[in-house]
Amino acid sequence: MAIMMKKQADSQGGKGEVFEADVVGLDHEGRGIVRRSGKAVFVHNALPGERVACRVVRTDKRFDVADAVEILRPSGYRQDAPCPDYGECGGCSMQHIEFSAQVSFKQRVVEEQCARLGKISPDQILAPIYGLPWHYRERGRLGVQVDEQGRLKIGFRSKKSNRIVALKQCAVLPQHLSTALPKLHMGLQPFSGNLEGIEFSVAEGKTALCLIVLHGPSEKEMKCLQALVEAFGDAWLWSWRSKNGMRQALRPEGGGLIYKLPDFNLKMSFEVGGFTQVNAKLNNLMVKRAMDLLQPSPGERLADLFCGLGNFTLPIARSGAQVLGVEGLPDLVNRAKQNAMANHCQGYVDFRVADLFKVNPSALDDWCNVDKVLLDPPRAGAHAVIEMLTQARRLQRIVYVSCNPATFVRDAALLVGKGYRFKLLGVMNLFSQTAHIESIGCFDR
Repeated sequence: MAIMMKKQADSQGGKGEVFEADVVGLDHEGRGIVRRSGKAVFVHNALPGERVACRVVRTDKRFDVADAVEILRPSGYRQDAPCPDYGECGGCSMQHIEFSAQVSFKQRVVEEQCARLGKISPDQILAPIYGLPWHYRERGRLGVQVDEQGRLKIGFRSKKSNRIVALKQCAVLPQHLSTALPKLHMGLQPFSGNLEGIEFSVAEGKTALCLIVLHGPSEKEMKCLQALVEAFGDAWLWSWRSKNGMRQALRPEGGGLIYKLPDFNLKMSFEVGGFTQVNAKLNNLMVKRAMDLLQPSPGERLADLFCGLGNFTLPIARSGAQVLGVEGLPDLVNRAKQNAMANHCQGYVDFRVADLFKVNPSALDDWCNVDKVLLDPPRAGAHAVIEMLTQARRLQRIVYVSCNPATFVRDAALLVGKGYRFKLLGVMNLFSQTAHIESIGCFDR
């Protein structure tokens, strides 16, 4: 049914206004882009090539935000979202887009941001790593909330508020964890008012759940938790952690968590809540791509900045190169050292603790007295490190792994401005059904 317009399509109205428009692109959050009287409007649930009726939900001097209230001319890439909670749950934002098109749109977003924001272009675009469409998310945190009746809800936040959408299943979680959601919902009801979240990690043969609580569990809560431990079996590791730092593992004899990098014959230990990539198989593909670009060889000296627990450091060491890993979090550096020892790489690696967002020239002289550097920063990027690179510190090659297109483009443009050649760009779809984009760039001097 046609939607009556409150104002003409070319007028600039306020919140609540409805208008028709053609969608010309997709932004980095997966929203359709509409141009209206010289102003960008970001439209939820709209795809490039579609004509939609939009309702403005937020206005700003620079842009507006709208919801698509009717799809007047649908894209051929549009599909019905398979998840019954997709309209409400904020865990996914792209289920209405065919899977291969999701990857194409993500690659286009990175390419367009390079051209428009950075005024740069790579010599070559790599074929994307498509990843897995479903049941890939092996690490994360489930939200918890108490409803009006005092009942505990477990799930993810709503798309439009901080309300938790209670989930009976979730197609992006591993199948066994998705199936366990109703049992968790029922079994953890005694924690209502104390439980704030559930961190989960899926590893080789183990699934770890850590309950984030306001204070140590009561006797009643511990009894309920012990019952869950017994009901779920030996393959599940349970623990709790309170805001004041107290923590307890319910079955410490169950062993630790391990993920594998089979292409490099590495086993990496980690703990629930610690940073690892979202899926072990996809992580292996990402590391392999990074090593293919970096091409470390025996006798070379390399640095892995923002090294975490050694996810890239140890594969570099496997090549026979000497590698320095630098990370800001002492706990991760300790874990990296343990992983190096366990994998017999200690003769090829050295680790340092340092704040890479506050870089001084003398420290950089130490870290970058190398042939090549791998950068794997958080969303804030590696601007401080790149800013300090000078002609005297020209590296043979830099491989940059990014989880944020905006900071990647900013940093890539800075590297190009310092004389580096933007050789290769690739996209890695580690977070299917979401707008999250992982990319990788290779820069040569």
